[in-house]
Amino acid sequence: MDILSIQSHVAFGHVGNASAVFPMQRLGVEVWPIHTVQFSNHTGYGAWTGRVFDGPAIEELLDGIEDRGVLGRCDGVLSGYMGSSDIGNAIVGAVRRVKAANPAARWCCDPVIGDVGRGVFVRPGIPEFFREQAVPAADLVTPNHFELDVLAGTESRTLAAAKDAVAAVQALGPATVLVTSLEVEDTPDDAVDLLAAEGGRTFRVRTPKLPLSVNGAGDAIAALFFVHHLRSGSAATALGEAVASVHGLLRATADAGSREILTVAAQEEFVTPSQRFEVEEV
Repeated sequence: MDILSIQSHVAFGHVGNASAVFPMQRLGVEVWPIHTVQFSNHTGYGAWTGRVFDGPAIEELLDGIEDRGVLGRCDGVLSGYMGSSDIGNAIVGAVRRVKAANPAARWCCDPVIGDVGRGVFVRPGIPEFFREQAVPAADLVTPNHFELDVLAGTESRTLAAAKDAVAAVQALGPATVLVTSLEVEDTPDDAVDLLAAEGGRTFRVRTPKLPLSVNGAGDAIAALFFVHHLRSGSAATALGEAVASVHGLLRATADAGSREILTVAAQEEFVTPSQRFEVEEV
């Protein structure tokens, strides 16, 4: 399996491609990473160095890959944080070129917009770009709870309302939606829910809330869900596998008291998760 991953990248730590590429490789996937930014570290530290690349830089790299004659064997495109609509247009164009070479290829779009407690943290115009251009063209999308509500134009505080919001996002275009973190009225205070929906069915996994706050976990779970979905064709299967791996990764990170997720040290969790959770249809 070959996946083109177009995301941000950091030299130190694990967010964007630095969080997504290795787990996919550990699962035996050939990954072609294209970086939209290259920073020294993630911006949560408050200071960083590096630079943001523009749309033409992404297109130039894709030109070189296309010149190798390999786009036809690309099984999917994974995208994450888009620093500008210029980058977004380049990613949409890249997906179009991949699908022209391989119509069976799929696009998993992580619509990075913001988060509960932080609000919108992307540049003006990016939420609209996701809603109007990226999400309608994607096959799978992986919003968090805040992003789900932004895309659906609603505020979901119950499971029923969250399912309605998922259906509204699916109506934009993507067949499969993974909500990477969901806290509604019936979610226990010590737990986090995740939802996956496709084909008129919705599945939930509930995991214990862990005592940590790190960056990059969403990038990892989107990548793992995409790989397992490509292999199984099942949102329920992909949800169970991805959640087990990321919970194990985060538990190891919490136990170590690390500020960065232990992507390398806890790599066995990607292949043989140490704990699994019930996937229930809701």
